[in-house]
Amino acid sequence: MHTDDENVAPAGGGRDTGSGLDSGHDGATGMSEGVSDGSGGPPPNRRRWILAAMGALAVALFAVPLLQGPDDHGVPADESNASAGGTDACPAKAPANLDFTLTGMDGVKVRLSDYKGRIILLNFWATWCGPCKVEIPDFVDVYNRYRDQGVVVLGVLNLDEPSDDELRAFATQYKMNYPVFRANEDFSDANGPIWGLPTTLVIDRQGSICSKHTGLVSKETVEREIKRLL
Repeated sequence: MHTDDENVAPAGGGRDTGSGLDSGHDGATGMSEGVSDGSGGPPPNRRRWILAAMGALAVALFAVPLLQGPDDHGVPADESNASAGGTDACPAKAPANLDFTLTGMDGVKVRLSDYKGRIILLNFWATWCGPCKVEIPDFVDVYNRYRDQGVVVLGVLNLDEPSDDELRAFATQYKMNYPVFRANEDFSDANGPIWGLPTTLVIDRQGSICSKHTGLVSKETVEREIKRLL
């Protein structure tokens, strides 16, 4: 499904998470040659710089995943979080906050709580987001295939305010057959921070967030998670 290395569009502007790595390499390449101590190894000054660079690299490698935000995609279903009450079908088991009323593409107000009892694919996206456009046809197909089994896809705009005509034209172009809602900042923050677009939450019939995917998510992954919850 991935057609582009750029599979995540930063929410709220680009975010540079590689500064730790860059500074570590700059220090290593710009270090003083020093004087050999006769041991056959690097001079003492160089050894100190090498150790410092290695330490910076280790810290950067540890920190970068944290900067990407809480995201459990790629976690096998059998590694459930028992302490959080998870199951094999829903390993995360975090409560979703659906107590919001959003405005649909046609201007109608919709209570998200009305969708409780269904399996929800909650997708935060934007019309300017390239990876989101790649993902939409898969959501259209998934909705067609599983809607009769109680699955619904909800597309919620994030950091995007197209006009009514622009949004309708976009939805028509991409044949979006599932409900699409206007951006709501409070709702976007209510279920954890949005670190990039697209972001997709899989919510079970009991209203628990079972997984969160930041960036492109394959149709195979989505279908596998849906089938565990049916």
